Amino acid sequence: MEYRSLGRTGVQVSALCLGCMNFGFPTPEDESLTMIDAALDQGVNFLDTANVYNRGLSEEIVGKALKRNGKRGHIVLATKVHGRMADDDILAAGNNRRHIIEQCEASLRRLQTDYIDLYQIHRPDSNVPIDETLRALDDLVCSCKVRYLGTSTYPAWRVLDSLWASKELGLNRFVTEQPPYHLLDRSIERELIPLAQTYGLAILPWSPLARGFLSGKYVRGQEIPGDSRVARDMKGPFGERTQKHFSDLAYGVLDVVGELAKEKGCTVSQAALAWCIRQPGVTSPIIGPRTMDHLTDNLGAIAVPITDADRTRLDAVAEPEQAIVPYYSGKMIDFKAPRHRW
Repeated sequence: MEYRSLGRTGVQVSALCLGCMNFGFPTPEDESLTMIDAALDQGVNFLDTANVYNRGLSEEIVGKALKRNGKRGHIVLATKVHGRMADDDILAAGNNRRHIIEQCEASLRRLQTDYIDLYQIHRPDSNVPIDETLRALDDLVCSCKVRYLGTSTYPAWRVLDSLWASKELGLNRFVTEQPPYHLLDRSIERELIPLAQTYGLAILPWSPLARGFLSGKYVRGQEIPGDSRVARDMKGPFGERTQKHFSDLAYGVLDVVGELAKEKGCTVSQAALAWCIRQPGVTSPIIGPRTMDHLTDNLGAIAVPITDADRTRLDAVAEPEQAIVPYYSGKMIDFKAPRHRW
């Protein structure tokens, strides 16, 4: 396994992070526990979950796994806060002090630990001024319940605004950002990656296989399997975006990834993941395996080399800084300016 610095912190994390979103559902608990142990045995030391993943069940499974294998002290454990945790409680969501502190305590209980290595704000919230959020997070760091702070799916201007506020107010700052990044959406290369490189933030891409499209399991003209993630997504709020994966442009990218995979003797998903791992500014892409086979395949991407010639071929079909399937959209991110300035 290869290890890299988590932004400016100096903490060393594996070049692939095990995303735990599927644990509990659709992946059963027993298989989830086995997959966590297998990932750690292969050198992964970075786990990412969130309070909203299966409404806390993912965190509970991660906590059980680390309690059982005794490796908590050897793991960088990340979780998130923001999303709604109860349908009938208007207070059960957001980036305000009340919700952040309440949910941190709940995550600590579920994870069976007394500290979280990386506590991330899952999405922006224009209803809450950034100093409200930062002061709550700073209190958690000062009370030793949290080690480091991060964001997820923040546009570049919001990240910079938060860094400025932290500096002006003397508060602990964000050290990571978790954006969507893959060959079908390279828009973060325009502003976010240069920002991260300038200010020492780790970039932790989520969905590096574009919701599974870049795994190679989808073929032009063939019906999409009804039990696939994509089939489920098409019925949800992001159905329009999901449909764009099956355009001629997207399949054109997949064709080139497939050619590279054949030349390198690896799977299509390993070639796509290897590209993401080797991109400038990227620290640790977050894989989201649903099965042990997925996990084994994903971890194999570490050994796949990507050359400048490979990048040039991929750039020709997946233009740098552009998006064939835009993952940043108003449905996913609160793009509005904050109602209140700090």
